[in-house]
Amino acid sequence: MKRVMLEIAYDGTNYCGWQVQPNGITVQEVINQKLSELLKEPIETIGASRTDAGVHALGNVAVFDTSARMPGEKISYALNQRLPEDIRIQMSKEVEPDFHPRYRNSRKTYEYRILNKKFPVPTKRLYSHFTYLPLDVEKMRKAGEYLLGEHDFKSFCGAGAQVKTTVRTIYDFQIKKEDDEICMRITGSGFLYNMVRILAGTLIEVGSGARKPEDMLEIIEAKDRKKAGATAPARGLTLIKIQYEE
Repeated sequence: MKRVMLEIAYDGTNYCGWQVQPNGITVQEVINQKLSELLKEPIETIGASRTDAGVHALGNVAVFDTSARMPGEKISYALNQRLPEDIRIQMSKEVEPDFHPRYRNSRKTYEYRILNKKFPVPTKRLYSHFTYLPLDVEKMRKAGEYLLGEHDFKSFCGAGAQVKTTVRTIYDFQIKKEDDEICMRITGSGFLYNMVRILAGTLIEVGSGARKPEDMLEIIEAKDRKKAGATAPARGLTLIKIQYEE
């Protein structure tokens, strides 16, 4: 028996998120099914990040155990032949038998994209959140600086989250505008349920002038979800990568 890691990219538009659930097809369900067919044994993957319905990924991570003789690095090639076009394995390799993608220390990087112009662009509708309200990127950047470091992010945690602590560490925050698209990029030790989308919704309110940049500190200190902004739509969010500590 060996444990194999997969690095997975997917367009989340047509899926009810990553995690297997009874109310619709998910990315994990498809991968489990195709791996089971390929390796001719029941396979259950363990995922690193349970992305929501409509959220995309370039580098989500999952592991599974198998007794198949196929080398770990070859599984990506064979599995991609069976997967639908909106899911692709970027890398596969054998890892230690006790490697767990959720419990190993890591840094996760997400991007949230906002299309900021007078009218929507159809080809960007699945990968960015559209708003016609003019956004001040410099104000959004100043607000984002308050996120850096270790904080209790309870104000940015969606209802129903089951976690032991809402304390997380943000290592890096960047926001840039290119033409009509604003890209928010954030790296942290981990993220709470809907955290990045709530941060994006709050920063959009700062950019539109509805809040001041320094309000971000008060929101963090309040530890109250009602003090933060709306949860931005899933389609603008992409899990970029997960980096594990040696």
